[in-house]
Amino acid sequence: MKSSPKPNLSHVDAAGSARMVDVGDKLITERRAIAEAFVRINSQLEQAICENTLAKGDLLGVCKLAGILAAKRTDELIPLCHSLPLDAVHVDAALEPGRIRLTATVTTQARTGVEMEALTAVSIAALTVIDMGKALDKAMVIEGIRVLEKHGGRSGSYVAPPAEPKS
Repeated sequence: MKSSPKPNLSHVDAAGSARMVDVGDKLITERRAIAEAFVRINSQLEQAICENTLAKGDLLGVCKLAGILAAKRTDELIPLCHSLPLDAVHVDAALEPGRIRLTATVTTQARTGVEMEALTAVSIAALTVIDMGKALDKAMVIEGIRVLEKHGGRSGSYVAPPAEPKS
């Protein structure tokens, strides 16, 4: 029985070891990525956020800052990510009935994309929501972390299909 050929994986060398991809020959282009995440919360926490009465302070403001800081440190957190000169990071936190919707938009002029920076921003923003709200809601759930859009580079643009509604 023949073994199938190994796939050409960009982050694996010929010996099968993990490696950082060499992007030195790529053109510097404008890159943008948008990611989202949701944190399900209970009504008690939702009310405290609305009234800004949490003991730890302004949950929505702090989680936005946490997301921005996280995007800037993505290369320190994810082993094979490149260090990128970020032009802008915008994190939004919107209180919706029963949940907080987090979005991050990250832009750069670089040789590789910023999807991981956008995903890291919403992930850490979501963890910050949990840290700040856990006294009122120990059952919070992070869900739906995904890239909504990416633009720039050789592979062009990607726009995610609408998320499947929860049943």
